[in-house]
Amino acid sequence: MKLVTAIIKPFRMDDVRAALSDLGVQGITATEVKGFGRQKGHTELYRGAEYVVDFLPKLKLEIALPDDQVEPTVEAIIKAASTGKIGDGKIFVTPLEQVIRIRTGETGEQAI
Repeated sequence: MKLVTAIIKPFRMDDVRAALSDLGVQGITATEVKGFGRQKGHTELYRGAEYVVDFLPKLKLEIALPDDQVEPTVEAIIKAASTGKIGDGKIFVTPLEQVIRIRTGETGEQAI
């Protein structure tokens, strides 16, 4: 089992969600986050004063998957979230040791 964590631009969420639904991915956790990478923020003008916005709004998606669904899921996220511009985001794939469904006590892939 793997945990796929994707950091994407917020306005791409609907496209990513639709792409993952088409694959049959059932569970996604989305969190509003702020951060920056190579994009390094930008400057904005507000009431005549210029200021730097260091941390840009992003969405963090977390998806627990069986090993055989990881590659198609990653490819779907890349295709749906890509704008071709800086700041499109990142995807991290990490191993999951154990998953437990609290309601039923199921463990492993049955809990996903």
